[in-house]
Amino acid sequence: MKWDEVLVNAREALRGICHLCPICDMKACAGKVPGIGGIDTGGSAKNNYEALREIKFRMKAIHGVDKPDIGVELFGQKLALPVIGAAVAGARVNFSGRIEEKEFAKAQLEGALDAGTIAMIGDGPGDLYENTIDALTEVGKGIVIIKPRKLDEIIRRIRIAEEAGALAVGIDVDAAGLVNMRKSGEYVGPISCKVLEEICSKTALPVIVKGIMTEEEAVAAYNAGAGAIVVSNHGGRVLDDLPGTVSVLPKIASKIKDRCVVLADGGVRSGSDVLKFLALGARAVLVGRPVVWGAFGGGRDGVRLLYEKLADELSVAMILTSCQSIAEASTDLLAL
Repeated sequence: MKWDEVLVNAREALRGICHLCPICDMKACAGKVPGIGGIDTGGSAKNNYEALREIKFRMKAIHGVDKPDIGVELFGQKLALPVIGAAVAGARVNFSGRIEEKEFAKAQLEGALDAGTIAMIGDGPGDLYENTIDALTEVGKGIVIIKPRKLDEIIRRIRIAEEAGALAVGIDVDAAGLVNMRKSGEYVGPISCKVLEEICSKTALPVIVKGIMTEEEAVAAYNAGAGAIVVSNHGGRVLDDLPGTVSVLPKIASKIKDRCVVLADGGVRSGSDVLKFLALGARAVLVGRPVVWGAFGGGRDGVRLLYEKLADELSVAMILTSCQSIAEASTDLLAL
């Protein structure tokens, strides 16, 4: 199977949910939440795409870099590439039940491991968490992201994640107003600094705070004990008219990247997109919607092929910008 075949299969499997547009600029799926699009006008999701397009490279071809090192170490794991799977879940709500939640999570976890990286699994209404945890228990390696529930419920779910062998746990703080959670009657809401400190103190696992869009909140998360943050606007799925994540990343990274792991997501579709995030301060990136295409178009193998495609593209982008390793990625690669 090749990636092009995965896309053909995914287009059929996701008919009516995702168009798999040749250019995934988030215009055709604007407002499709639940679904795969961006909320309301889709502006935040579109801004992720457009912000990445505004960033240009400085191409270099007279140098000695021909085998760049794209590996990275995160959460005690040596990864083959600086890309991990975002916590994409909600098969019943977002994808009309066309795949079972556990099957969906396993494809993400196994495909990532097959490619030498790791994936996150998500939380949500009903028995979603139980299904994704079952997948993690069977696969044996992954990261668990929990919705911003009441403190006691978050701690309970962290204990379950620990027993399942999670490498790290995270709080999806950008899900504080998530539509499908509120419609299901399950609480989500803002997390205070005091509560975040309590969460971080209750586990020996690294705590990831996902949904950071300002320098102030990045510092607050670090001060509360977070081991990592994710610069993210939740794929444009929670609030309209937010800036593209890559545009706010540099200021956030400059504040804390020497003290805390900085991850980021938002519109990553290619290896060159990955390199842009790295050059602007991210240690690694999360990829979301393309993982859906991989899982629906080829299951575990489809997800693996996605990461292999991104790795190949990242290597080429690094060769053509004279970047020997991702640790060397900086704004020197960009035409700013």
